[in-house]
Amino acid sequence: MTTPAVADRSGADEHPEEGIGAAVLGPPPQAPVLAPAGTSRERPRRRTGRIALRTAVVATLVLLTVVFIYPLVWLLSASFKPRSDVFDNRLIPKTFTVENYLTVWQEAPIALWLGNTLVVTALAAVTVTLTSALVAWGFAFYRFRGRGPLFTLVLATMMLPGAVTLIPTFLIWNQLGLVGTNVPLWAGNLFGSAFYIFLLRQFFLGLPRDPFEAAMLDGASSWTMFWRIALPLCKPAIVLTFLFEAQASWTDLMRPLIYLQDSDTFTIPRGLKALVDQFGTGGESQWEVVVTAGVLTTVPMILLFFLGQRYFVDGVATTGSKG
Repeated sequence: MTTPAVADRSGADEHPEEGIGAAVLGPPPQAPVLAPAGTSRERPRRRTGRIALRTAVVATLVLLTVVFIYPLVWLLSASFKPRSDVFDNRLIPKTFTVENYLTVWQEAPIALWLGNTLVVTALAAVTVTLTSALVAWGFAFYRFRGRGPLFTLVLATMMLPGAVTLIPTFLIWNQLGLVGTNVPLWAGNLFGSAFYIFLLRQFFLGLPRDPFEAAMLDGASSWTMFWRIALPLCKPAIVLTFLFEAQASWTDLMRPLIYLQDSDTFTIPRGLKALVDQFGTGGESQWEVVVTAGVLTTVPMILLFFLGQRYFVDGVATTGSKG
């Protein structure tokens, strides 16, 4: 037990000055750890830059919102103004009146036109959504020879201007005896749309394969997998396609101008064109009637967008990240 003590003492005696210095001065001082140069200054600068960037983004969005909403607010305000104040810059009418809506309702079959438009819009949106989803499903989940070139050919049809197929399509419907009916306004969607096929295919490619493989092991058919698995999983993209086509069909004016001659078959855009011809020309134009009809045309689409807003945003966000 004494041997270690003797050894320690002898070791201390060999360098007495080191032991004394260590006892008096203590451990050697350590160099201070300095923070990276500029860190304390850069943090406030970065925070200020982020706040400035966020403020600029918010201000830009508010400005764009005002730019896009102002025409709609002006249209709604003008519909409650008398004829003399229609083009007044005041957004709040000086003289509030609902006479314009009564005039439109009496002078034009608005209810009939709304019904025609609802039927055409529903048929067009439903048919193009289902057929495009079926074609997209085939391109996304099946491997067959020539799939790539065929899909490229489908996408190439988007590069053709609508005027190229306008006359041939009219001749086909005329030969079928359907000119003058609303069938040409929606039946063309039975073959799908290249844009919607691409949109839905990109979404299908991002779906997990496990549910489909499990369904195949259970003996599920292709239609069962499509209807019960694929469609529920891609609900945002389906709703997005439906909303896009509903908006396009609701506001379509060119095809109703070509195919519809009887006022009883008019859609809202075609009827609005007739009202512009009737009340927007001549010596004393009744623009308050035209503006009011424009409000009645716009409101249903706004309501549809707000009802499907969540699916619309989800569809845009998720579809853009697929593939």
